[in-house]
Amino acid sequence: MKEILSGTEAVELGIQIEKNGYDFYNTLSKKIPDPGLSSIFGLLAKEEEKHIAVFRKILDGLLSYGSEVNVGDEYLNYMSSLAGQYVFTDKERGGEIAGKVSTAIEALDLGINFEKDSIVFYEGVKTIVPDNEKDIVSELILQEEKHLKRLLDFKNKISPVS
Repeated sequence: MKEILSGTEAVELGIQIEKNGYDFYNTLSKKIPDPGLSSIFGLLAKEEEKHIAVFRKILDGLLSYGSEVNVGDEYLNYMSSLAGQYVFTDKERGGEIAGKVSTAIEALDLGINFEKDSIVFYEGVKTIVPDNEKDIVSELILQEEKHLKRLLDFKNKISPVS
């Protein structure tokens, strides 16, 4: 990965993250025997598909208007470093990771970490997209927070914290 991301590259990474999220949850929905958890993973996969469409719309707007936000090299360096640490920015990783899952708790923990990482990354994306796109990214963040809560609630139901 190059040293500094542009705004369009950050949004393209958002698309890749959502594609991996879709693959991850879709694979788990078929693999996990618990019907309740399988259903949650199936729902999350469908929501990740919607997020892909939203990011594509943002990207189309950036590309068609030539919009790039100048937030400074230091911040874009931060975003690049963050993306470099985030496993779901690599192509084909979602299904690969889900394929190695052996327990419901492991699947939940991975999903929880995926959602947390997505929220942090999208908070950064929000600062580098044009003002007219910030509300859209904020809505995506709220949806990712709902995903996180859903996963945490299910984990607490099957493995209560003492």
